Formats: sequence, structure tokens, C-alpha cells
Amino acid sequence: MDKIVVPKPRNLRRNAVVLSVVFLIVGSAVFAGFNPIEIIENFSKGKRLLGRMFLPPDWSYSAKVISPLLETIRMAIVGTFWGALTALPVAVLAAGNFLKNPWISKPVRLILNVFRTIPAMVLASLFVAVYGIGPFSGVVALSIFTFGLISKLTYESIEAIDFGQVEALMSLGADKPNILRYAIMPQILPQFMSYTLYGFEVNVRAAAVLGYVGAGGIGQTFEHNLAWRNFDRVGVIIVISFVVVLIIDFVSSHIRKRLV
Repeated sequence: MDKIVVPKPRNLRRNAVVLSVVFLIVGSAVFAGFNPIEIIENFSKGKRLLGRMFLPPDWSYSAKVISPLLETIRMAIVGTFWGALTALPVAVLAAGNFLKNPWISKPVRLILNVFRTIPAMVLASLFVAVYGIGPFSGVVALSIFTFGLISKLTYESIEAIDFGQVEALMSLGADKPNILRYAIMPQILPQFMSYTLYGFEVNVRAAAVLGYVGAGGIGQTFEHNLAWRNFDRVGVIIVISFVVVLIIDFVSSHIRKRLV
């Protein structure tokens, strides 16, 4: 009886992939100037800086942090609202299974991809140049950023719906608006609300740094104190911002779990 010979798996492709990944990581580190030795050598400086910020922070400055922090939250709320409001109808146009017209859905998706590739910080810098320093520029930047984010998530949810309800209404002669209202919206509304809350979480964190380019909020206060080396006040800003963002994330995550 002939022996059954099990061929050995070829590891050439796997080894080539591993080597390519290692080369990519090492090469990127070299070109980026990343040096782990510098981290170790400057550890004492970082430790000293953390001591100046948190041992102890200047808690008397806390009252002056509340106002810009509330401004940051207001920016996130308004930016999320307008971004989500405009994202819903555009997501319907981008979904390939609703209008079924690639001449509409593909150009809309291309526009959404352009919006999503521009970071909120870059948008804020542009709008500060247009509208001037202040929270309005930050709100516009967050609105556009949220629009690109929620539009993509929503049109993907539309394309993943149970199409049986749509077909049932189509068999009864329903038109597109009624199909959208009675078959699509009830299915995607929980996800859309969840995406909106997620966008709000992201916007709170994004709005906290938009002040670096003059778009208002807590970031502007943070940048001012950091420039003047008021590290004990910087520590207060970090602690209070961390607690507020943590609370917002916890509440939002709890609500999103109940929606989905």
C-alpha cells in the first residue's frame, strides 16, 4: 500500500508578508525619526513636567475652566445637530439600494469621501481664516466633520436593511417617499440615533483641541496656559476635561446600547 504523503505547507508567502510588515514598520520609524532611546533619556524631563502639572494642580483656577468647557460642549452639540440633520437625506441619496441610480449614488459617495478625508482641525483652520477667531468657526468645522462621518455610517445601514419590507410595499404600488417613510426609516432610525450620539462623543474630544487654531472652547484656554508655562493650571484643565469627557462617553454609550 502506497504511503500517503501530505505536502508541507509553503511558508514563502507568509514569510514574505511578515518581512514586508516588519520592513514597513521599521522604515516608517526611521523616516519619522522615532527613537525609543530618546524616550528613556527624556523620561526624567517628562516626570518633572507631570509633577509640575499634577503635584498639585492649581485648583483655584477651576472656576475659570468651566466657562470655556461649557462652550466646548455647546460647540459639539450644535455641530453634531447640524451635521446629523444634513447627513440623513444625503445618506439616502448615497445608498445604492434605494434610488438604484449609480449616476446619483456614486458622485454623492465621492463627495462624502472628500469630506471625511479632511480632519476637523484643518477645517477649523480654514474657517477661522474665513469667519475669524471664535466658536462659530469651530461649529462649522464640526458640522462638516460630523456630516461626513454620519453620512457614511447611515448609508451603509440603509444598504444592510431587510429588503423584504421594501419589496412588500413595492408590490402594493407604494412610491419612493412612502417606502422611505414606512420601510427604511423605522429600520435605520435606531442606528442613526446611535451614530449621532457617537458623533457627539467624537466632537466633544475634537472641539477640545480646536482652540489651538482659534476656534474657541477649552483648547484655547489650554493653549494659552501652556504657552505661558502655567503647568499647574494646565493640570487642572486636563483633569476637569478628562472627567467631563468620561461622563459624556459613559452616558452616551449607555444610551447607544439601549437604542441598538
